[in-house]
Amino acid sequence: MSVAFTKEDSAETAAETVLPDRVISPHPNLVTEAGLKALELQLRLAREACEAANAVEDINERRRLSASPLRDVRYFAERIRAAQLMPSPPANGIVAFGSLVTFSRDDGRTQQFRIVGEDEADPAVGSMSYVSPVARALMGKTAGDVVNLGGREIEIIEVG
Repeated sequence: MSVAFTKEDSAETAAETVLPDRVISPHPNLVTEAGLKALELQLRLAREACEAANAVEDINERRRLSASPLRDVRYFAERIRAAQLMPSPPANGIVAFGSLVTFSRDDGRTQQFRIVGEDEADPAVGSMSYVSPVARALMGKTAGDVVNLGGREIEIIEVG
């Protein structure tokens, strides 16, 4: 039988299925309670995907199917290990991690975002990372304060 028709485990095939690690932020991994639960869920889902991939008999297909979940397991395990659960923000009206901030921009738009951890941030659903320029500019401010951000003004309307 020709070698072309045999399946062999090769170092080249294995190397092709090992994905580089996801980039870990250099910032402290501050998380809300919901953010920590979301990280734990993502880790569980990645582990389940690894288990499903390991059930595949063809070794090359198994490696291909497990590459992304294995990378995710490494990422989420590290993010959970480094997570710093933050308390709920104080009800003193000062913008802090976890605060829900309503503000108006000088172009007339009014926006509302909760300031959360990097993995939890999703502007499309109303959350922004605490390391974003807007969040950093708003931290420590109160309703009525105006902050300058890139030559534009933002006025804080409400802090919840």
